[in-house]
Amino acid sequence: MPNELETTRIFERNVKKFRRRHPDLIPTLDAVLTQLAEDPDEPTLRLHPLIGKLNGHHSVSVTHKYRTVFVLQRFAGHIRLVNIGSHDDVYGKAQS
Repeated sequence: MPNELETTRIFERNVKKFRRRHPDLIPTLDAVLTQLAEDPDEPTLRLHPLIGKLNGHHSVSVTHKYRTVFVLQRFAGHIRLVNIGSHDDVYGKAQS
């Protein structure tokens, strides 16, 4: 059973910017989000836990440069999408 993807206001705002600035990456982003819902442990997503001020969050790669940060609640079947953007942007600005 797929996980439920939930979004935050920050994610919604930043995903609109991302889609506008990178229309060529929309199919890649959609595929990543679909795969994330279906199987977060898929190796191509490069799922990894974050530390420091983002402890408790995880990240997957959209491309080598862009990441999506989220909170993964495995037992509840929910993934709360927190932020999307470049490596430096999401790790410096992600909030829950």
